[in-house]
Amino acid sequence: MAFLSEALARVNPSLTVAITQRARELRAEGRDVIALSAGEPDFDTPENVKRAAVAAIGRGETKYTAPDGMTELKQAICDKFARENGLSYAPAQISVSSGGKQVLWNALLATLNPGDEVIVPAPYWVSYPDMVRMAGGTPVIVTGEERDGFRLTAGALEAAITPRTKWLIFNSPSNPTGAGYDRATLCALTDVLMRHPQVHVMSDDMYEHLAYDGFTFCTPAEVEPRLAERTLTVNGVSKAYAMTGWRIGYAGGPEPLIAAMRKVQSQTTTNPCSISQWAAVEALTGPQDVLATRAEAFRRRRDSVVAALNDCAGMTCQTPEGAFYVYPSVAGCLGRTSAGGARIETDEDFATALLEEAGVALVFGAAFGLSPHVRLSYAAADDVLADACDRIRAFCAGLT
Repeated sequence: MAFLSEALARVNPSLTVAITQRARELRAEGRDVIALSAGEPDFDTPENVKRAAVAAIGRGETKYTAPDGMTELKQAICDKFARENGLSYAPAQISVSSGGKQVLWNALLATLNPGDEVIVPAPYWVSYPDMVRMAGGTPVIVTGEERDGFRLTAGALEAAITPRTKWLIFNSPSNPTGAGYDRATLCALTDVLMRHPQVHVMSDDMYEHLAYDGFTFCTPAEVEPRLAERTLTVNGVSKAYAMTGWRIGYAGGPEPLIAAMRKVQSQTTTNPCSISQWAAVEALTGPQDVLATRAEAFRRRRDSVVAALNDCAGMTCQTPEGAFYVYPSVAGCLGRTSAGGARIETDEDFATALLEEAGVALVFGAAFGLSPHVRLSYAAADDVLADACDRIRAFCAGLT
């Protein structure tokens, strides 16, 4: 339509949201569908966090707060960064938004000009490139190959940097692959960044607490403190504390950048929900034992899903270091025909036929910038995952 903006024309709808919605529609039609397309823990928000929210309502904590977060939450975030990441921030260096996505968007909108480039390692979270485009920048996609565990290499990063590069978006453990960067691998990247002072780092650490098998999480400003003045360290409570609907994300960074992000937020959404902020204070300052307990449950699920998918004809699946996703290759399924008569030429064909014929919703790899793969979220109950894997196995066995 003629009155729609050019910025909107540069953006694609979120495919993870679209596929999850298609699964809902099929369920509404009476179909038996297992949706493993959304990145949402199946666990409930911890009881102490819910009680803190109820208590905040009882105290009348229902008014506006400071645009980018109330003092109590900012201090809790400062303490969290110091305690868990060895990062020192003052409250003026903290931004709180309605989810991690808004934190990223605020930063991009506050900093990008036409012609600015943002390096986005692929496979990437579907929103990264489109947020860059909508903010007026140019995403530069750099592929982390499967042979490298889907990780960005120092050589590939070096080759992608130009005088117009303003940001690197970094995500570990990764959505969609679960790939994690250990300290040595991350040091190789930060060494490259130290040679290019015009490049800032946007580190999306949302899956920090979902790490397995002795993998030790680390973040760029922790590994290379000299990068702190050009690093935005982003996190939130959605994944670790099963608080997706509460919509609280946060970041620590240089004060001028945080002030610019505050300016953006003050003219868009203003403050995040006051009740959610008090719940986040409790999440960050209260008992933390739930983190290890749930991470162990996710590790167990990961192991069973990886084993099951590697038992499916035509599929191969690496074992990721963290998050709650696997990113199996479906290369061995291409060029074949499903039992329902669908020709499988791409990973999108595979995902579409799997949903329509077997009732399992996954996201095809092209949405994340690397084919032929699919993303499966194992943030679901064990019996649901077992059923889904059985259906995938039968679907693959039926390909001819």
